[in-house]
Amino acid sequence: MATPDEPTPETRALPKEPPATRPGAPTGAGKPAPDATGRPPAADTRRRKEVEKSRVGNAWVALIVAALLGIVLLIFILQNSESTEVEMLFWNFSLPLGVTILLSVIAGALVMALVGGVRIVQLRRAVHHRA
Repeated sequence: MATPDEPTPETRALPKEPPATRPGAPTGAGKPAPDATGRPPAADTRRRKEVEKSRVGNAWVALIVAALLGIVLLIFILQNSESTEVEMLFWNFSLPLGVTILLSVIAGALVMALVGGVRIVQLRRAVHHRA
């Protein structure tokens, strides 16, 4: 019969875990052992310095996105270069199709910005009158 210190035939075949990976085992360095998922306890994760997003970083991402959209827009205009007659009220002119579509999108965006701006002014006035 095996004593408690001697391994039995069943335990001889099992690989031994290092002491730091067993739950509840002391690590020797004063650090708490990781949990069953292998992650450090929540106290350690709070101590880590998290990288915060900054305005400069957001501006950099916006600049890259704007540059990519500009490239796509340039390709669209170059591929739609056939001339189109445009009539508006008493104006009559000819422009490439891509430029015509781009100008109509810009005009729509300006109308939406105007409507949004008017609404923002209304809301600001309402807040100032309540205060």
